Formats: sequence, C-alpha cells, structure tokens
Amino acid sequence: MKRRTFLKNTLAASAAGAAVSSGLVVPSVALATEETVTDPFRATSLDEALKAAGITGIEESDQVMVTAPDLAENAAVVPVEVASRMEGVSEITVIIAENPTPYAARFTIAEGSDALVKCRFKMGKSGDVMGVVKVGDKYYSAKKAVKVTKGGCGG
Repeated sequence: MKRRTFLKNTLAASAAGAAVSSGLVVPSVALATEETVTDPFRATSLDEALKAAGITGIEESDQVMVTAPDLAENAAVVPVEVASRMEGVSEITVIIAENPTPYAARFTIAEGSDALVKCRFKMGKSGDVMGVVKVGDKYYSAKKAVKVTKGGCGG
C-alpha cells in the first residue's frame, strides 16, 4: 500500500469516528424512520400502489370494461384491453394485483379521444387485472380474473 493512500484512508476514518463520537452523525435516528413509497411503480402491494398514485375512493362501474383472456397460456404476454364509455376520461391505469409490482401502466387520454388502451403485460401468477379510469376527480374501475398456466400447456 502506498503511503499517500494509507494517510488519506486514516484521515477519513478518523474524521468519521470523530463525527460519530461527537453526535453529529447518529445512525439509529436515520434508520428508525419508516420509508413511504412515492413512486407507484416501486410499490409492492396493491394498497401501496394506489396510495402512491393518489387513487382514492374507487367506485366499480359497468361503464369500464376490462378484456383479457380467462386462461393465459403464456404469462409473459397477456393481452389486456381497458375501455370506457364515460365522457371526459383523462387517465386509464392498469393494475395487476398479484404481480410483485402491481402498478403496471398509466395512460393519459387526450380530450376528445376514445377511452381505449390495449397492451400486453407479464403476469407473475393468476389474479385480477384491474382497469381504473379517471373522470374529473373521481375514479371508476372494473376487474377481470385471469388464470395463468405454467409452461403454456393449457392445464
């Protein structure tokens, strides 16, 4: 080891030790705070994802349609379609409840456009696919249960 590197590392360790011993750095306080998820794509549960996305007070509606296969033989490419007959739809969100990160996608719908999105998603296991539609300040949803088979054999 070179003398210069040794002296530099010794000085850094001494400064860190002095900061900890004087109370300037308190690791127990920094680790004690609970982390809140602010990015819905990093949420690991359905409730966390909805909270992080600001989606509250969801009402089920027959004006929202979720189309997906009853049996998805290839879990890597499950086709999902979310549509709505409501006027003034500004966002469509797709949530796959049983995925490790349930918040799958959010689409912004331009004024005057049809409220329809089609996409393919990877599903970790069988569960509900939820479509959430934002109209004004309210959220409306529909669900579709999708069974995922292992290996794509249909059984």
